[in-house]
Amino acid sequence: MKIATGWNNYEVLKTANGEKLERIAGFTFLRPDPQVIWNTDVNLNSDVDAYYKRTENKSGEWKFSKNFEKNLIVTRKNLKFHVEPMSFKHICLFPEQAVNWDMMMDLIKSSAREIKVLNLFAYTGGASIACASAGAKVTHVDSAKSMIDIAKINAELNGIKDIRFIQDDCTKFIEREIRRGNFYDAIIMDPPSFGRGPKGETWKIETDIFNFVSLCKKVLSKTPLFVLINSYTTGLQPMVMANILNATISGGKTDCYEIGLPTKEKGIVLPCGCSAIKIFN
Repeated sequence: MKIATGWNNYEVLKTANGEKLERIAGFTFLRPDPQVIWNTDVNLNSDVDAYYKRTENKSGEWKFSKNFEKNLIVTRKNLKFHVEPMSFKHICLFPEQAVNWDMMMDLIKSSAREIKVLNLFAYTGGASIACASAGAKVTHVDSAKSMIDIAKINAELNGIKDIRFIQDDCTKFIEREIRRGNFYDAIIMDPPSFGRGPKGETWKIETDIFNFVSLCKKVLSKTPLFVLINSYTTGLQPMVMANILNATISGGKTDCYEIGLPTKEKGIVLPCGCSAIKIFN
């Protein structure tokens, strides 16, 4: 497992009974986490500023005991990110992804040429910001306008002005890029476990990811730098992602691993999914 450290004002304080307690810039959030299946006598409800409450129809809403500051910013090294509680328990940031950002930034900085990066299912742009800050030319694609709006806020926070933001279905975007003859030196994808498109399209990672990676191969340049897949799907092993990369894209060297976050609890590391990367340099 690769553990994301180095955050200046983000930390996981406690985990128990299906929930995690996080502190971000002095504000505490309590929200569900499917990986926390251990039960302890830890009291997570003391000094909580915001918590996510599930409802009977399996959705939920945030409850606040303290006024939320709309300009809450979390920082790591020289990067800044907007934090805001949103639907489906999200806070606009996946801090464990910092382990992948570090790796991609090092690869981009070590390259002697400009690297064109395509970030798919790009969410609020953590990877886009990291790669652009390292000098890459980034295309950021997500189907949700609200996520792209926050990604633009993150770009502004970091003084980045040249990311190409695209609101589109990722599969349809790739199909158009193939027809246009556009290519990328690096591809990042962080697909959801399940999703629905505006016209009733469905996405299920277990049945669709292989064909999607096969499609993305067609926009990979002749001199690629890396391809990275991340998955939060519980039960999907890192080697599954590595096998998909090896079965679809030849050459390079593949690494796969779990990613996680440290906690303030002795002996507890919070698992946060898995990643696989194929590196060509």
